[in-house]
Amino acid sequence: MAKPATSILIVDDSAATRRRLIKLLEPLSASFEEAENGRQAWDILCSRRFDVVLTDIDMPVMNGIDLCRCMKNNEHTQSIPIVVVSSLDSEDDIERGFEAGANYYIAKNDVYTDLFNVVEELLSRTRRNSTQLIMVVDDSKTIRNIVEKGLRAAGFQVVTAENGLMALELLKEYTPDLILSDIDMPMMNGLEFCETIHLDPNLSGIPLIIMSAKSDRGHMNLMLQRGAASYICKPFNIDALVIQIEETLSNHFLLLLKEKERLETERNLVIASISSLISALEARDPYTKGHSEAVGKIVSGMVALTGASKQEIQKARIGGRLHDIGKIGVRDSVLLKTGPLTDIELTHIMEHPRKGTEIIKNITSLQDIIPMVLYHHERIDGNGYPEGLKGDQIPLLARMTAVADTYHALISDRPYRVATNYDRALQIIYDVRGTQLCPDCVDLFVKWCENNPDDPLIVTPAKPSPDLGEGIRLI
Repeated sequence: MAKPATSILIVDDSAATRRRLIKLLEPLSASFEEAENGRQAWDILCSRRFDVVLTDIDMPVMNGIDLCRCMKNNEHTQSIPIVVVSSLDSEDDIERGFEAGANYYIAKNDVYTDLFNVVEELLSRTRRNSTQLIMVVDDSKTIRNIVEKGLRAAGFQVVTAENGLMALELLKEYTPDLILSDIDMPMMNGLEFCETIHLDPNLSGIPLIIMSAKSDRGHMNLMLQRGAASYICKPFNIDALVIQIEETLSNHFLLLLKEKERLETERNLVIASISSLISALEARDPYTKGHSEAVGKIVSGMVALTGASKQEIQKARIGGRLHDIGKIGVRDSVLLKTGPLTDIELTHIMEHPRKGTEIIKNITSLQDIIPMVLYHHERIDGNGYPEGLKGDQIPLLARMTAVADTYHALISDRPYRVATNYDRALQIIYDVRGTQLCPDCVDLFVKWCENNPDDPLIVTPAKPSPDLGEGIRLI
């Protein structure tokens, strides 16, 4: 059984209290360690890492306040979130807890209503922080070091720069989740740096917080107009800075999430609309019924074999489904013709990749599948269309689509010929491997076939003979 990914240390001199806290946090599916006092907890913390520490204050040997101080003064434990759970809930007690480094303070009477949500939020924030990179830009080495230490203590990754120009160079190598910049710096000041970030489409989405000793409202508004997300005045408390950064990142994350949901909804609506057009196309041409779905299935299966992400696999499936969308613009007299095509008719039907591209080119969410639509009739030897690309000039997904398109066309009836079986189709594909079709993509397709012997698209699997084959007529 896999070990729980989250570990929590419970520190309280009452065994009954420890059991109660563990019971309340059981839905987190975490592993729990117990300690009777601060000294025992510190010994445990020196030997292993925890995601959260819950501690009482009033305990023998070492109290919770001293434990908090020990943790915050040690580089190995200072980033671990601390929740004080105590029956001492006066204003002075709470203030002492926060001054010692606690992240939250919960009265024992409130654990049933507050504890689970607080710990869940802390864990979520810690996971978020550990994957987030902050760029600190300040000409003062002292300030850079103080801020970097504080941010690393909060669990962030940090990269630093002395001025705006150096930061811009680092941005060629790093993509931070947030930038923290001073204003008064040599070579490129914070105002110029902020404007440059704001005007660069590749960087403008990164939230930027300005640090400055200038605290007048006019100056703050100027920086916000130039693209800053927030403003903090020097001198500042590092804990307050961390809170402001976490809040800015949280708000930015929610905005990105909403935008992602909006784009996903838009994409689904567009795909549904275009799928309806494909259905209309296939209703016109019974010979190609199910062809687009089959190509999408095969291409996405091939992409999955490369270890690609779910997003890449989904992109391949959508591109495969839409690869022939341009045939909507092909006349029935040409699309359904049973005899040989004239030169004029051939030229007309060969326009469908460009027509398909015209249909989807203004749809933002479908930009990444344009190469599959435009180039799936290119050939490795350069004798394809519409642009006569050769070899690796043809995008990889388009090369994969060409193999899937060829295979399914061969095993399907067409107006000008009857379908062939799996064995013969593979023999033909092998025959044009390296001339018409990409060798690597053919091999990947064969691997997909071998991994899916019971798929309805594969009728009688058999090892193909590379020396057999014939030319492929495929439009």
